[in-house]
This record gives sequence, structure tokens and C-alpha cells, in this order.
Amino acid sequence: MNVGATNERGGGNAAQDTVARLADRAAITDLLSRHGRWLDDRRFDDVRSVFTDDAVVVVGSGEVQGADRVAELAARSHGPFARTHHMTANPLVEVDGDRAVLGAQQIAVFCREGETPEFTVGEEYRMEAVRTPEGWRLSRVEGDRLWRLDHGSGGGA
Repeated sequence: MNVGATNERGGGNAAQDTVARLADRAAITDLLSRHGRWLDDRRFDDVRSVFTDDAVVVVGSGEVQGADRVAELAARSHGPFARTHHMTANPLVEVDGDRAVLGAQQIAVFCREGETPEFTVGEEYRMEAVRTPEGWRLSRVEGDRLWRLDHGSGGGA
């Protein structure tokens, strides 16, 4: 880490700049966690706690623009399942002022009924986030499914 570098927020104090960068990275990593919890908790009406009003999402289940359309897509693709469990890992975050690009890997488990998973997917995500008055929000999400494991009916826990 180049602690001598400065950014627009810190005004030239290297220690303050480093703390500001670390705080931004922590907030953006929390945003990734909130995204998975937003899906798992089925809080689709609370879309603006995770996404900007003009967010773009491009995933296997569709491509949409606008927070309301993002919520509709999430409800449509996750709604038929009794439970989901999104685990996001290996975040890579690059902050540039009030904008950030990030990558992450995600494993998501989908259960229609009870506790037995129907299928699990592994995905790679490329995202963009922006700083808003309410905090960091996702402005773009692109996801690629890397694999899918079907558990079959009665396929144990």
C-alpha cells in the first residue's frame, strides 16, 4: 500500500487518506454482504438500501435498469424458493473518489421447500458502486454463472 498517496477527501494528509480509503473499502465490503442478505431476507421493497435509482443489473435471469426493475427481477428469480443462501467471498475493491469497481465470487443455495437444497450455483461478479448521501450503493452488477450443482429430489442436507 502506498501510504504517501493522497486522495481528494483527505487533503494531503497520508494517514487520514489511508484511513479514509480503508473506511471506504470496509463500507463497500459491507455493501456486498448487504446485497446477499437483501436477497436472502427477501427485502425486495428495500432495494434502494443496496442499489442506486438508475442501477443496471445483468445476470443470467435477466438484464434490467432502474431500482424498481432490479427489485422485480430479484423477486421473480428468487420468489419461487422458500429459502436462499448467498455467500459472497474474495472481494476485490478499487476506490477512486466517489466511485468504486469491485469483483467478488458468490455461492448461492436455493431451496424450494424445507431445508433440502434444490441446487447450488457458483458465480463471478463485476460491480460498480457510487457514494451517495445515504452511503455506498451498487450502480452496476454483472454476474456470470460458473457452475451449477443440482441436488436432485430428496438429496440430503
